[in-house]
Amino acid sequence: MESNIINGKDNLIYSVEKDSIAEELGIEKGDVLLAINNQEVKDVIDYKYLIADEFIVVTIQKKNDEVWEYEIEKEYHEDVGIVFTNALMDKAKSCSNKCIFCFIDQLPKGMRKTLYFKDDDSRLSFLQGNFVSLTNMSEDDINRIIKYRLSPINISVHTTDPDLRVKMMNNKNAGKIYEILKRFSEVGIEMNCQIVLIPDVNDGKNLERTLNDLIGLYPNVSSVAVVPVGVTKYREGLYEVSTYDYNKANELLDFINEKQEKFLIEKGTRFVYAGDEFFVLAKKEIPSLESYEGFPLIEDGIGLLRKFHDEVEEALDGINNSLKLNQRILLITGELAFEFIKDISNKISEKFKGLVLDVVPIKNYFFGDSITVAGLVTGKDILTHLKNYSNIDGIIIPRCMLKSGEDVFLDDVTIRDIEEEVGKKVIVSEIDGHSFVDSFVQMSE
Repeated sequence: MESNIINGKDNLIYSVEKDSIAEELGIEKGDVLLAINNQEVKDVIDYKYLIADEFIVVTIQKKNDEVWEYEIEKEYHEDVGIVFTNALMDKAKSCSNKCIFCFIDQLPKGMRKTLYFKDDDSRLSFLQGNFVSLTNMSEDDINRIIKYRLSPINISVHTTDPDLRVKMMNNKNAGKIYEILKRFSEVGIEMNCQIVLIPDVNDGKNLERTLNDLIGLYPNVSSVAVVPVGVTKYREGLYEVSTYDYNKANELLDFINEKQEKFLIEKGTRFVYAGDEFFVLAKKEIPSLESYEGFPLIEDGIGLLRKFHDEVEEALDGINNSLKLNQRILLITGELAFEFIKDISNKISEKFKGLVLDVVPIKNYFFGDSITVAGLVTGKDILTHLKNYSNIDGIIIPRCMLKSGEDVFLDDVTIRDIEEEVGKKVIVSEIDGHSFVDSFVQMSE
């Protein structure tokens, strides 16, 4: 049925999923979504909300500029199969905070422009799991989250002390965080929270206050991640912050353990989880699989090492000891995970005859030696270290070192660049123990 509506936001359709409702109706790549149920679609949140019904009317502008209405009957939560050129169907909202711990402010000059963009968009939190501060939102934005019941949403809290949060984030609106969390909790929005911990700033008694405030909103605040601040060598003119060492990490873990035991008795959940970096710094064993209660915060580095370790052991249990792999392979990692990956490499070497695994911890010259995590290792630093190795058959690097969806490191060095420089094959391993072990099985076949 042809429509008289000719105005609408330019929500360009990138593709249509095979065998979907949209394909059946003849909606095509290059068409534009104008409205659903005669309501303008401002962004993907509007889209998700408006299509959640058993009967909808979708208004489409075809490539020849004709405008058509499609009446659709479907299951309530069934998607229609449209993929948009811009996943948000709008510009991402940037961050106006000037956090004393902001990692982007610590990047060197001259990198790709997209790396300097600070997103703080609640829609990306809902869609992709990004953490948002809630400081850059208008009252209309907050009401929209409540209206649409956007859930789960990941929130960077850092502290519930209003004055300290304003100081930490350099934003006068930052002190309203707990009021907003309570409003979200009242309507049943599920929230995961993050605390970037800075020694002598928001730890100690302040951390205890923050956790006590957040547990008061359980189960709608379902979990809290506590991760250490990251500091690069590019901090000239920025707020002076210290980092965690062996003693401070141990003190923090003792405190977290006490809170977990208390919350487990009172609420039936450990609720708060320390980042893996703390355990490595403190030289403490990573907690058991059960301790992470389903890994609600694994994307924030909470329990990633435990999950990977157990997956490797599980995968190795299904392999006999007769497989041969007469090769010398380099395993690239950050300095922080060296001992952990060394232990993993020993387990793998026992299963493959003739396999020699050398674990190479990469010192981070690019960001500074205080940065030791694998996810911030750059291609140039890898090439610098590889000059010390010869007579190798291949190299394995973890996917976390690369930009999302690309075979490119943060410094724009590519996997192909390393292969050409070294003259050996580079294998990119997923952060999954089964996939990691399977890469060696494939080599042996």
